[in-house]
Amino acid sequence: MNPIFPVVELFDRLVIAQIKFEKTQANQEKLDWYTKQSSNYFVSDIQSELNDLKKIHLGIWELESDLKTFRENKHSLEEIGRRAIAIRNLNADRIQLKNTIAKKLSCPVREIKQDHISDEQK
Repeated sequence: MNPIFPVVELFDRLVIAQIKFEKTQANQEKLDWYTKQSSNYFVSDIQSELNDLKKIHLGIWELESDLKTFRENKHSLEEIGRRAIAIRNLNADRIQLKNTIAKKLSCPVREIKQDHISDEQK
């Protein structure tokens, strides 16, 4: 079976599906599909990176939840902006991790953000 997604996307989506399932018990079919696709790889070779990627996505999940709560409770734009910048920074780390995973698994496809807010220096 040839995977449909390049490694940089497959494992990112797998981790997102895992988190969504853990938090909401939704998307079992999607999680199963990504898990099956990932079985084509030696996941043990990238377990550390997957753990880090999960931490990043959990951080993004919490910050996005904060943004929704802050908006509903009418917090200051400064507070909302701090969280938006934190999400940007986590996304930059996420891209680096996705590319590290691709390199370790010998996938030539990389994610490149150029002239994008996640490409800016932290």
